[in-house]
Amino acid sequence: MGGYCTVGMVSIDPNRLESSFEAYSAIGRTENDGLHRLALSEADARIRDRFVTDLEALDLAVRVDEVGNIFGRREGADPDAAPVLIGSHLDSQPYGGRFDGQLGVLSALETLRALADADIDHERPIEIVNWTNEEGSRFKPALMGSGAFTGQLDTAEVLETTDADGVSVAEALAEIGYDGDDPAEPQEPYHAALELHVEQGPKLEEAGRSVGIVEGVLGMAWLEVTVHGDADHAGPSPTHARRDALVAAADVVSAVRRLSNRAAADVVTTVGEFEVSPGSINVIPDTVRFTVDVRSYDDAVVGELVDHVEREVENACAREGVAYDLEEIWRIPHTEFSSSVANTALDAAAAVGASHQPMVSGAGHDATYLNELTETAMLFVPSVDGKTHNEAEYTAWPDVVEGAHVFAETVSRLVDAGD
Repeated sequence: MGGYCTVGMVSIDPNRLESSFEAYSAIGRTENDGLHRLALSEADARIRDRFVTDLEALDLAVRVDEVGNIFGRREGADPDAAPVLIGSHLDSQPYGGRFDGQLGVLSALETLRALADADIDHERPIEIVNWTNEEGSRFKPALMGSGAFTGQLDTAEVLETTDADGVSVAEALAEIGYDGDDPAEPQEPYHAALELHVEQGPKLEEAGRSVGIVEGVLGMAWLEVTVHGDADHAGPSPTHARRDALVAAADVVSAVRRLSNRAAADVVTTVGEFEVSPGSINVIPDTVRFTVDVRSYDDAVVGELVDHVEREVENACAREGVAYDLEEIWRIPHTEFSSSVANTALDAAAAVGASHQPMVSGAGHDATYLNELTETAMLFVPSVDGKTHNEAEYTAWPDVVEGAHVFAETVSRLVDAGD
């Protein structure tokens, strides 16, 4: 890589950013060059320790709140000014990628290091954050830390949430030593929030752009369905007498897929978890549990999709003579980010000569909840082949550096902006 790159008043160091990225990626790294670092796991504890060490090396004031969110604060020339909040998350999907979330945290960290290198004064304080359980893989729902912090999720319910093994968030936090004392809430109003993330889709790569200025995020809902039938022997049980939970569930899975793009062009529907019991080759399944994820920028369409899924479950189970339970475990409306922060990012991208375009995100992010708290926007960098949430996730390093340039320049403009 090259040497220092000057961005406005801030000079980021691509070599240092890359070195940090590789060091962080070593914690929870998989054999296939991915990342397996579930929220509040042993690997998550180690990456948190590394993050805190790096914050303390910059003489930042570090605090941890009751749901494990980690903050580091660099004071501004006016300590009473509303701060700018930057960062992302360090947890990963099971056997996921190294860029999702981590790149946003490290771009924010590099911005703070560059400010320290140059001994630059800025008006507003800056807070960097690592949000707890953004992914929602081990504990549901996703965006848990930012949801509690912004009041969109109840903190007591978050702490009581359990994983598949019955371990609660509170227990897991205590186990790794990140059950902080601070309340999960803002200590003061924020001036703005900014998050850099990988796109997790193909649009930037297809357009030949290095940076996306995110103007909004799709709305989404998560459902959990459990189908209850009767287990029986696969040989002597006649087909007409069976109450097969898997047959009904399979009908629903196919129906969910067919809902994509029917109600609106941006609709996507997914069955992401599927568990069959008792799971024997010659036993008719008596229980099937699965999840459904539906998304659209139109909140009314999301509601229609949920209704469609409920009807498909009801009809499929009636045909097979089985019972079911259906629970909506999470719903979040679409997000329209702050035009003022997005415009600041657009100006920053133009100032550094980055190829860029405005866009909408199909994936949920902590910035979605922060948008309820303060003026917020996001930056995207391309995902090669649109791949994400798997070990093949990759962003070309020149695009990483370009995104970090724009991020640093945007932050430098936000911290010296008036109210």
